[in-house]
Amino acid sequence: MEKVTLPDVQAMKGAGRKIVGVVAWDYQLARIVDRAGVDLVSVGDSVGVNVWGHATPFEVTLDEMVLVARAVRRGTSRALLSCDFPYGPLQEGPDSAVRAAIRLVKEAGVDLVKLDGAGDHLDAVAAVTRAGVPVFAQFGITPQTALRYGVAYDPGRSTGTQVPVELRDALVEEARSLEKAGAVLLNFTNSGPVVGAAVVAAVGVPVLGGFGGGPWLDGRIRMAHAAAGYAASRLTAAAPEEAYAEVARVTHDAIAAYADDVRAGRQIKGGVR
Repeated sequence: MEKVTLPDVQAMKGAGRKIVGVVAWDYQLARIVDRAGVDLVSVGDSVGVNVWGHATPFEVTLDEMVLVARAVRRGTSRALLSCDFPYGPLQEGPDSAVRAAIRLVKEAGVDLVKLDGAGDHLDAVAAVTRAGVPVFAQFGITPQTALRYGVAYDPGRSTGTQVPVELRDALVEEARSLEKAGAVLLNFTNSGPVVGAAVVAAVGVPVLGGFGGGPWLDGRIRMAHAAAGYAASRLTAAAPEEAYAEVARVTHDAIAAYADDVRAGRQIKGGVR
């Protein structure tokens, strides 16, 4: 398969072809999703909570994001590669953001950088763009905006169909501002079918969505671990959320079977005979 380029992904919006994005954090998973034919691989700062067991994503550093992105880059030869900023470089201002973006490009070989809460930092979006690094800008419904406009905030759920006109207009304007600042892709969280569709129609760049998104967007992005059902919590959850596989259960059962063979004095599978 030919390598995906940024113009390829941007053209998919006009052609009505949905864009497939996944979040991945390691070399082996990157190889698998790249072979599966996804269009975009995103190295999320969620690695801290989901892989390293941090209490919050704020503990992740830029050094760590560079390290993870390098591994994913080695496993990704076809898809576009994006990497999140950790908390800090964007909030510190345009100069800091540019330095972080350049470092991710030079040291990890990413194709674009993802900036969370980018609507509050349009000057940094513009500065990173001027430095020649494409920006994947995240925005959407937050607890603060939900309170301000009187809508329910439920992380991972879309805002539904009952959305105040004022909120819809504010988010459309934020999306337009991000596009004007130079963002080449948007990640709209908790979009909902009303606001999501309005934003998609209002901007020329593709609009993707992770949690709270839906088919009204130009594409979707989901953690590969979540899509595959690879989380220890799935082993004990009474009703785990829907996934495309049950990798946690398969892994658990495989290791349990291996342990049984060792304890029974049998040769293990894949071992030297």
